[in-house]
Amino acid sequence: MAIHVLGIRHHGVGSARQVKKELERLQPDIVLVEGPPEIAEVFEYVGHPDLKPPVAIMVYNSNVPQESTFYPFAEYSPEWVAIAYANEHKIPVKAIDLPASISFTMRRKEAKNEPSTPPPEDPLTLVAQSAGFKSGERFWEHHFEQSAGNEHFESVMHVMQSLREDGLESAMDAENTNREAYMRMLIQDSVNEMYTNIAIVCGAWHAPTLVDPAGYAKEDKKVLKKLPKTKTKITSTWIPWTNDRLSMHSGYGAGIFSPGWYSHLWHNTAEYEIPWLIKVASMFREKGMDMSTAHAIEAFRLARSLAILRSNHYVSLDDLNDAVLSVMCMGDGILLELVKDQLIIGDGLGEVPEDMPKMPLQEDFEQSVKKLRLKLTADPKEVNLDLRKRNDLEKSKLFHRLAILEIHWATPSYSRGKGTFKESWRLEWTVGMMIELIDRAFLGNTIASAAQAVLIKKSNAAQKVDDVAKLIDLCIPAALFDELDHLLNKVNELSSISSDILDLMKSLPQLINVARYGDVRNSDMDVLDQIIHQLLIKVNIGLPNAVYGLDEDNALEMFGQITALHQAIKIYSKPEEEASWYFTLHQVLNKEDVHSVILGCVCRLLLDSQQLSEDEADMYISFALSVNNDPMAVAAWIEGFLKGSGSILIYDNRLWNLVFEWVESLDKDTFIQLVPMLRRTFSKFEYAERRQLGQKARQGLANDEPIATYNTEQFDDELADSVVPYISKFLTPNSTHHE
Repeated sequence: MAIHVLGIRHHGVGSARQVKKELERLQPDIVLVEGPPEIAEVFEYVGHPDLKPPVAIMVYNSNVPQESTFYPFAEYSPEWVAIAYANEHKIPVKAIDLPASISFTMRRKEAKNEPSTPPPEDPLTLVAQSAGFKSGERFWEHHFEQSAGNEHFESVMHVMQSLREDGLESAMDAENTNREAYMRMLIQDSVNEMYTNIAIVCGAWHAPTLVDPAGYAKEDKKVLKKLPKTKTKITSTWIPWTNDRLSMHSGYGAGIFSPGWYSHLWHNTAEYEIPWLIKVASMFREKGMDMSTAHAIEAFRLARSLAILRSNHYVSLDDLNDAVLSVMCMGDGILLELVKDQLIIGDGLGEVPEDMPKMPLQEDFEQSVKKLRLKLTADPKEVNLDLRKRNDLEKSKLFHRLAILEIHWATPSYSRGKGTFKESWRLEWTVGMMIELIDRAFLGNTIASAAQAVLIKKSNAAQKVDDVAKLIDLCIPAALFDELDHLLNKVNELSSISSDILDLMKSLPQLINVARYGDVRNSDMDVLDQIIHQLLIKVNIGLPNAVYGLDEDNALEMFGQITALHQAIKIYSKPEEEASWYFTLHQVLNKEDVHSVILGCVCRLLLDSQQLSEDEADMYISFALSVNNDPMAVAAWIEGFLKGSGSILIYDNRLWNLVFEWVESLDKDTFIQLVPMLRRTFSKFEYAERRQLGQKARQGLANDEPIATYNTEQFDDELADSVVPYISKFLTPNSTHHE
């Protein structure tokens, strides 16, 4: 009986080559790799043509998927090579480590305890520093990853044995005591099962303790007895991984920072420098940069020279990076960052077989993606949808349902086209989104049912009409109409007992938006119209009292809500609702002890809607801008009246003169006191408006002549008349337009 322990660095290219070579030499009758025993159930997929690294085994609590850990694999991971060898030669392959069920249980207990003291420094780092290396990684790379000697694993074992015999502490000593005891127990199980040629692939630090499992039996029995008993059910499955997440310290507790570079080394055994520089030059050429063959040749020569100067027996990535920076990037560090991002790390995204056991929600998502001809890629992609097309409408529903689940694979972006049937989305897939999807598996078996569950849960917890209105706004584009009645009933329930006018005002623009555009998705909005009508009645009754005696902060908030609701009502295009709203605004305008910013806002809204005669407008504006009024109140009124746009001051000389005379009447100290408020008002204007106002201010009081003129001789009356019918069509109340 022989036990062969192959100590490796996780995701090490040199380690992977040595493992492959050693397994072919040893021809074991069983292979054991580091990892919780639960992951072995999915080892059979390694070698499947549709399982393409980078991938990871996700190990999770079947009842609480959020409790999980991940074991990532690249094509150059030693464990992957070992499992692939075993599957190819049809010999057993098992995982030996502390079971995930026990690890999760221990993690829960540790989370309740106070944080531990800082861990000691990595023992290999101490050896590396004494040997003149900056880190343990550099030391390992120099002596082992680039070594092709026949006694590779003997050398690794000798170094690790020396470190452990010297009693140097590791950051994971407490955890490793339990893990190594369990590893030895499982190795002994293999021995008891009459395997005679056992190959073990594990992290180098563990290697010395696994050679003689029987010799630790007495100590291990005591350790294993203290481990917690658990009935936690564990599930393992393969999920896609990405290059940038290969550096994540999970599962194996080791990551790499150059996955793209390591993949290159794996596929280019001997001459790897020139192919790498060709990749770099090709990438720069694709970016439109001039990059000749001479650049690659000179970079190659410089890299080799640097390796010699640094006493390296190989050309390292650092040597190549320095050469690329000097020769190809002309010293520009930003260009080197491009190399690091696109080549050294890379954008690799793995794939898993379709027949892989999955949670129902995950399977429904993947089927939907496939049916809609979408792709899960790490590269950002813009998608423009036309909701009149069935397939595009289904994509939109999926994106909106995922948004309800807070899985932001698709995020709304600016649409170049006009119309309510246009949508633009930006798609960018990350591995974390699949994890988030699995985390939400308890909500339902399909994306639709899971999104419905979220809506119900949030609506039941909602205490404000506005909160439910937001849910309705999410429900309609997601086409979750089965839940609409529940949400509408909740709105009725809350609105019947709510006396919070501001809450009702916040909810109405969203509800009106849904009611007006719901017909694009063929939904019935009659019930929603009734609710909107009831809410508007409550707002119209309560608003005059709600604006009474507000301080500045609350007045500014109310100012914003009045403006938003006014715009929504105009869009709603219901004459009876508009008439009631205008009546309410008149009540507010004539009410005492209302903050000036609200009075200015209401005056402007009524003026723009032609609800004030010219004489009434003159009276309100003149009174508000009287030099006898408190300057702070006048400045607030101006802010509310202008509503973030200075165009009325440019074209209405009457109003301009009133404002000009008011400013001119202010003494220096008062003006300085008002500057912050006036700046807040005028800073919201467009640049062109501010420039025109500046020009107008130089002229002082305005006369009746227009501030801008045009050449009437060049004006084409016939061309101008031709657009009038189209403008009239769009301005016709209750007309429905999609473009």
